[in-house]
Amino acid sequence: MAEKLRVNPTRMELKRLKERLKMASRGHKLLKDKSDEMIRRFVGYAKEDKRLREEVEGDLAAALTKFLLAKSISDEATIQEAVAMPGTQVSLNLDTQNVMAVQVPKITIEESDSTEKYPYSFTSVTAELDSSIATISELLVKLVELAQIEKTCNMLAIEIEKNRRRVNALEYVMIPQTEEAIGDITMKLDEAERSNTVRLMKVKTIIQK
Repeated sequence: MAEKLRVNPTRMELKRLKERLKMASRGHKLLKDKSDEMIRRFVGYAKEDKRLREEVEGDLAAALTKFLLAKSISDEATIQEAVAMPGTQVSLNLDTQNVMAVQVPKITIEESDSTEKYPYSFTSVTAELDSSIATISELLVKLVELAQIEKTCNMLAIEIEKNRRRVNALEYVMIPQTEEAIGDITMKLDEAERSNTVRLMKVKTIIQK
């Protein structure tokens, strides 16, 4: 149960508390709407994360299978020589984007113009290695996108939890406390007004006598 507010039972205090309750109720609605929208966005990102992760894991499994097949056909030295030098050179541009007032990462990939996917002679290796390297190269963009989405999900989850605590603080602490204080002040003012009325009636009766 929320702790009771200590306030002065005056009309000025009553007016101040009513304004406070009005602002708290408005803030609660705005935060609740924001929380609902953030959850909706989070669910969308989570679904995309699940889809992309399954796709990446499937492609990685296929690439690994082809790579193991290539190793079983070619000798170890040939494979090592073929994959010793990276064939793809990329640069990452890091930025942020606003999602429900949360600054989440935005990553774009730029490939070098001199990119060569297969930095070896085709006659020295099997087609399985070519296919494996091609799949791995194509996965780079998906892996970066997956990392971006997962970080976004993490940041949104943290913000949703913070927002939930704010909503709960308003809903279960501040608003009930303020409503109770308003009720107490109203009751005391009404009592004071009735007492004043009774005194005035007694005074009037005494004067009439």
